Amino acid sequence: MPMPARDFASLFTPGTTFTDEPGVTGVISVADAGELWLPTGRLIACDPFISLGQGENEPFTTTVAPGRYRVEAAVATLERAGEPPAARPHRRIAAARLVIRDEPAAGWELALLPGQDPAALGEDEFYGYGVDAGAGCFHDASADDAFPECDGDEGPLWDAFDQDSWDIGPHRVTAPGTGHTLIAFASGWGDGVYPTWVGRTASGEVACFVTDFFVGLEPA
Repeated sequence: MPMPARDFASLFTPGTTFTDEPGVTGVISVADAGELWLPTGRLIACDPFISLGQGENEPFTTTVAPGRYRVEAAVATLERAGEPPAARPHRRIAAARLVIRDEPAAGWELALLPGQDPAALGEDEFYGYGVDAGAGCFHDASADDAFPECDGDEGPLWDAFDQDSWDIGPHRVTAPGTGHTLIAFASGWGDGVYPTWVGRTASGEVACFVTDFFVGLEPA
């Protein structure tokens, strides 16, 4: 069967402690990224440095009412046993969440693009988006070509990440000309393919979207 969703409730609980690998412990904090404007209610998740403005991204088939919704990131701070605290903490984005309703998710399903069928997935397989520049984002489908200032190695998206230190985010970026927004964040350990999940309430309403960057979550 397809890969199951992880325990996102724990992943977005500040203070959750886990073992990432032998000898390495992580502690979760939750970073508020502000509100994302979804004027059409059709969400895209992608690597913005590679895909933004290319016209290649399709929105998920699950849509929500147009509006402004909170985005937050589960940030893991990692420490190795026996080593003194680093001057600069080792942090990774474990997951990013777009909150539609402040209700717990009672169930999870993969966020799908048109033509994707979860019945076609094999054991522990999943659908996800590819990352080649170490970052992911959420944005509305209407904003795909709204950031011409991000062409090349310049513009507000690059400025947000501060290339000298590669700030992991999350970062809210606004297009000066249109007011469209995107919220971007470093993608866990870097490049790869990462799934986005739809969390639904007990009544079946969309509670949230979560992109999982696979930073470990084994109980410490």
